[in-house]
Order: sequence, then structure tokens, then C-alpha cells
Amino acid sequence: MSNYTARRTPVHRGPAAWSAILPAQDAPVELAADVNADFAIIGAGFAGLSAARRLLQLAPGAKIAVLEAGRIAEGAAGRNSGFMIDLPHNLTSGKYSPNDTRQSAAEIAQNRFAIAFATSAAQQYGMPRGVFDPCGKTNAASTARGEKLNAEFARSLASMRETYEKLDAAAMRDMTGTSYYRGGLHTPGAVMIQPAAYIRTFAAALAKVADIYENSPVIGLKQEGSIWTARTPHGAVSAPKVILAVNGHVEDFGHFAGHLMHVFTYASMTKALRPSTEEFKRTGVDAWGLVPADPMGATVRKFSSNGEARLVIRTRFTFDPQLQVSKARVAKIAAAQRRSFDGRFPHLKGLPMEFRWAGRLCLSLNHVPAFGEIEENLYSACCENGLGTVKSTLAGLLAADLAAGIHSDQLDEFRGQPQPSRLPPAPLAWLGINSVIRWQEMRAGREG
Repeated sequence: MSNYTARRTPVHRGPAAWSAILPAQDAPVELAADVNADFAIIGAGFAGLSAARRLLQLAPGAKIAVLEAGRIAEGAAGRNSGFMIDLPHNLTSGKYSPNDTRQSAAEIAQNRFAIAFATSAAQQYGMPRGVFDPCGKTNAASTARGEKLNAEFARSLASMRETYEKLDAAAMRDMTGTSYYRGGLHTPGAVMIQPAAYIRTFAAALAKVADIYENSPVIGLKQEGSIWTARTPHGAVSAPKVILAVNGHVEDFGHFAGHLMHVFTYASMTKALRPSTEEFKRTGVDAWGLVPADPMGATVRKFSSNGEARLVIRTRFTFDPQLQVSKARVAKIAAAQRRSFDGRFPHLKGLPMEFRWAGRLCLSLNHVPAFGEIEENLYSACCENGLGTVKSTLAGLLAADLAAGIHSDQLDEFRGQPQPSRLPPAPLAWLGINSVIRWQEMRAGREG
């Protein structure tokens, strides 16, 4: 018999801006009784919802219960930058260019498999282009080092016969409205999403055929015989099979402790800009998305929806093993983001930032997921290694395959990866990881 008591539940700093700019949600359905299900899924982000959809495809009559600690799209799933990226993206390496072509080709295939699954969901659930836009993304370089990194990435892509387009400074200026960037490398396979709208729409569609409970944090998980029971403050779900789709919080259910890096990144979003305003006209085309040539630099994005546009900047990383950061930390980094934003858009200096927030990542030292059957009929779809939208989608749908007894080459390859490497002892890990992050950010320089 296994019996786990969750020692903490998710803590978020700052508003979930992507959700805050949408219409108010309907009142939540909260778990208020004891229920039975065929499958229980803990977490209603990219992994949990993808797992639920996949299970319904494999077993249309199955009773599925999804438990979300807070409101849909207001946790980590609604706090990312909205890039679904198909190409290699390893934050722990400090660069995009892959060292192993075979391994990178396998990762690209996995990411595209996940994006195809998400594309199918977007089409089935009627998501408009403002929510799910397959427009690609651009690696933006603002320094000589950034240009060198882009050139290395281009050579790697060429060796794998991947499509890309080099952009000069003029093309970058036409796209973004700023002369800050020296060049760019555009790749067509990425999708830009409004993450909260994507997750909300996904959940609303699934709620017609599955039970989704919000404001229902799992505070205990127990196995008796062949049944697992997930306990919340006001009820419980009992099911023979459970999928943990909680990213770094998998440690709170007794697994992977000391093997996962809990990293926060930070973002700010401007006020809404109307197309008739001079500010809007000086921000380039209607929508664009830039990731930094140096992975530790600033991600910047402009998105348009419902007759208005906003800009988002994401910078800085901190290693916080307690899985929460202070309001003061968010405010301090927001001030640094203000300077980074004004440096990129001096003609928009003083444009109000309406929202500032922190978002949680989970990484492993060896860039592998925390995935698989970790106890009998208990499955983990966790640790997205900095590509939460894609990697969590992939882990969720493959965890559903594993739980349903479906075997495939994709599943065999994904579950065949090694387990996450053990971190150094806690004090050394905190000092070492934060020191590496600070050094990499300093090296990124103007890219940040």
C-alpha cells in the first residue's frame, strides 16, 4: 500500500495575465463528494488535458476525472509565453544548436507529434487563429554573439535538412518596429498560442465528456489493493489508474525528489494597444514572436486579438526549490524587464505594463522527462524541460497510451530515455545552479 500526503500545493505570484485579459470564466465545478472513475488525472494543464483527450480517443466510454488545484488556465499553463516549438531547445546547455543530429532529429519528431495532436484539438474545438496560430517563430539576435549563435543553429538545421529563413536587420525592423535587432532566423514549424484561451477552450470541450474539477487540490494520494484514491479538501476520486500531470509538484507525491530543478521565469505584459494609435503603428506587423538567439536572453512577443494588441517580454530565471517566489522578487525583476523593454523599444518608453508575473518551469540536469509508470498503475507525465506547451502535451498523451496499454514506437522511444539525474546536495545545488544561471544571463548581455 502506498500513501502520500502532499506537503504543499501550487503558489503563484502575480496575475495569470493571459487569462485576465479574457472574459470571466463560469463558476467552477469543485469536487464536493467521493466519486469513482476509470482514470483519475491530477493537473489540468497541457499534460493533464492532453492525457484526458487521448484517453477519450482510446476508450470513448471511459469515466475520466480531472482534478485541478486552482482555476483552469490560471496556474503554470496560463503563465508561459505561448510558443509551441518543434526544434531543439535545451536551457541547460545555453544554446540551441544540437550536438547530436540523430538525437535532435528524434526530438523534433516527438515535438511535431505533439504539435500535430494540439493542432487536431485546435481544429476540433474551433480555436481561431488568434488562439492557435501556426506562423512559426524567429530567433532574434541583437549582438555579434547572437548572430554567431544563429549561424551555428542554421548550420545545424541545414545538416538535418530543416527549413529556415535568414532575416537581416531591415527585415527585423519591418517585423517588430524596432532597430534593436541585427538579424533573425525564422523557422516555420512553431505555433503561437494564446495559452489561457487554448487551455480554457480545451477544458470546456472536454468537460462535456469528462469530469473536470477546479479549486480541488489533491492533498493525499493512497493505494489500497488495486484502487488509487486522490483526496481533496472536500471529496475524493477513486480509480484503478492515476496520471500525475503536475510537473515539478510530482515530488510532493513521493517521486523524483532531489532529481528536478524548479526554475521560475518572469514576464510583463503591456496595456492594450488600439490599431488607430501611434504606439500600435510603431510595433511592426500585427503579430510576431521572438525567442532570443541566446536561450538565456529575452523572449518578446506581439499578439493581436479582438481589435487590440499587446506586447509581452519574458526575461530572467531563478532556481527556487521551494516552488514559490516572493512578491518582492517579481517586482524587482519587473523593474529590470522595464529597462530591457525600453532598450528594445525606446519609442515606446513609458508604455504601461498592465501585468507582471512569475511562471514555473521544471528541468532535469540531463534534459529528460520525469515520465513513466512510477508505481503500479500510477503514471508520471512531468518535467517539461523549458518547453512546457509541447513537452507537456507529448508527455500527457503518451502517459495516456501507457495507462491504456497502447504501445507505439513514439512511446517506446520516449519511455526509453534515462531517468532524471540526481542533483547535488541542496545547498550546493542552490548555489551552483543559480550561479550558472547568473553567468549565462550575464554572457547573454544585450540579448537579455
